[in-house]
Amino acid sequence: MRALRIAIMAGILLAFCMPAPATAQTFPGITIQIDTTGSQSNASMPELSVNLQLLLLFTVLAMAPALIVMMTSFTRMVVVLSFVRHAIGTQQMPPAQLILGLSLILSGFVMAPVFGEVNETALQPYLNNQITQSEALKRAATPMRQFMLKQTREQDLALFVDISGADRPTGPETIPMHVLVPGFVISELRMAFQIGFIIFIPFLVIDMVVASVLMSMGMMMLPPVMVSLPFKILLFVLVDGWYLIVKSLVASFY
Repeated sequence: MRALRIAIMAGILLAFCMPAPATAQTFPGITIQIDTTGSQSNASMPELSVNLQLLLLFTVLAMAPALIVMMTSFTRMVVVLSFVRHAIGTQQMPPAQLILGLSLILSGFVMAPVFGEVNETALQPYLNNQITQSEALKRAATPMRQFMLKQTREQDLALFVDISGADRPTGPETIPMHVLVPGFVISELRMAFQIGFIIFIPFLVIDMVVASVLMSMGMMMLPPVMVSLPFKILLFVLVDGWYLIVKSLVASFY
C-alpha cells in the first residue's frame, strides 16, 4: 500500500511538471489595398509631400561627400597634400586622416565667401518661406557656377560640351551643371599635378645627390632613401614648407 501511494503521488507530480501542449500561434494578417479609382484625398497630400522631402534629404546627405569632392576646392587640396607626403618620403606621416582634415579645413576657408552668398541669397529666403524650393536651388547654383567657371579651363569645358552633344553655350548661365562639374574636376586635377611636380623637384635633387655620394663612397647596399629622408625633412622645416604650401594653395584660387 505504501508503494502504491508513492506511485500515485509521483504520477500527480509528474502531471503537474509536464509542459503544456504547444498551441498554434496566430500571426496578424497583412492586407494590401490598391486604389483603382485614380483619386487621392487631400488629407494624404501633405504626408506624401513630407515623405518626398525626406527622401530628397537622405539622397542629398548620401551624395554630400561626392558633392564636396566635385564642386569645391577639396580635390586640389587633397591631391597636393598627398604629393607633399610622397615627395618627402614619409609613407605614413602625416596620416591620411590628418591630410583629409586639413584639406576640408582649407576647402572651407576658400569656399567661405561662396557658401556665405548661398546662405544669404538662397538658404535664408527659403527657410523664411520667401521663395520656393526650385527658386532656392537656382539661386544656390549661381555662386557655385561662378566659382567653378573661374577655375575651369575653356579646353576642358569644350571637351565635355562636345562629348555631350549639346549646343554651344552662349554665356556662363547657359552651361549645364552636368557639363561644368566634370570640366571643373579635370581642371583641378591638372592644376594639382602641376603644383605636385614643382614640389617634387627639390626633394628629387636631394635624392640624386645622396645617391651619387653613396655610390662614390662604395656604399651600394645602403638605401639612399634612408640617408636622404632626414635631409629632406630638415630642408622642409628650414624653408617653412607647410606655410609656403598652404599659402600657395589658397592663393591659387584668387
